[in-house]
Amino acid sequence: MLRRTFGIAAATTLAAAALTACSTGSTETDSADTVGTGSSASAGAQASAFPVTIDNANFGAVTIDKQPTRVAALGSQDGDNLLALGIVPVGVTKITWGGDGKGSTPWFEDKLAELGGTMPAQYDDSDSVPIDEIAKVAPDLILATNYSLTKQQYSQLSKIAPVIAYPGAPWTTSWQDSLTLDAKALGLESQGQQVLARTEQDVADAKAANPELAGKTFIWGALETTDLSSVSYYTPEDGRPEFLTSLGMVNAPIIEKLSKKGQFYGTVSAERYADLRSDVFLTYGEKAADAQTFSNDKLIGQIPAIKAGHLATFLADATALAGSSPDVLAIPYAIDHFVPKVVEALQ
Repeated sequence: MLRRTFGIAAATTLAAAALTACSTGSTETDSADTVGTGSSASAGAQASAFPVTIDNANFGAVTIDKQPTRVAALGSQDGDNLLALGIVPVGVTKITWGGDGKGSTPWFEDKLAELGGTMPAQYDDSDSVPIDEIAKVAPDLILATNYSLTKQQYSQLSKIAPVIAYPGAPWTTSWQDSLTLDAKALGLESQGQQVLARTEQDVADAKAANPELAGKTFIWGALETTDLSSVSYYTPEDGRPEFLTSLGMVNAPIIEKLSKKGQFYGTVSAERYADLRSDVFLTYGEKAADAQTFSNDKLIGQIPAIKAGHLATFLADATALAGSSPDVLAIPYAIDHFVPKVVEALQ
């Protein structure tokens, strides 16, 4: 079983761990008067950009009549996108996997400090979409561009404020599309293009600086010591493999063959482990000893890359999180901390 954004958790839907922020410490949300008072949308938005209509492919078109002033973020990318665009959200999802003691990330906190922003309210989406908590921050726009919503949840959120949802299948929105959608909804398309170009240049520079990644095949799976009878893997539509391919790596042919359109993960049973050929195998672990457990297991240990010693096991920390949920703020951190571990595993 995979968890959408990162790591190991008991959820076949891989519910997303959240990217959130906190600079003043509190994570309680009592009312819109006392929390979530971020600077919100103002930085350079053009009044002429409104009204703007965005096609929420799964839910129909939504029109934003005027410049938003209080923006709430859902999903793993929207909060970071907002800060990158110079906007402090009024609410973000709490990081429940891979975050720090404040339920946040170093890249979010650094950018928030750079902007001089106050702490957004944090809501926990571990169990469900935190509709009531979002309502408390009184947003006039809700961003959920890389997330999963039922029609009922979308309808409930839309009663609070216009919702910008994912354009395709849940959890398969690229960081580029997420940023572009958010920027358009905020009347900041020009700024969005600048951030996009800057981040893509960072990736291009990292690709040039790590030529040993070029052409190397990989499988990004989610092994669990409690059940080694099957292997879950992320498909090429998921953000993790997309980030690695942007650095010159290649999805293993077997994964390309097995992956189904519109799905971000799949599962392979034990009898096919020997078919999972790649130069490196990436996975998650709960503790450092898990890597040895995987290598020693008579079944998992037959996966060619693991058998050859090319296994990268990431624990629940910021490094794993940055590589698992790449976006405009996380990517520079991933380049500095995550990519070297992939390179090391290939050696």
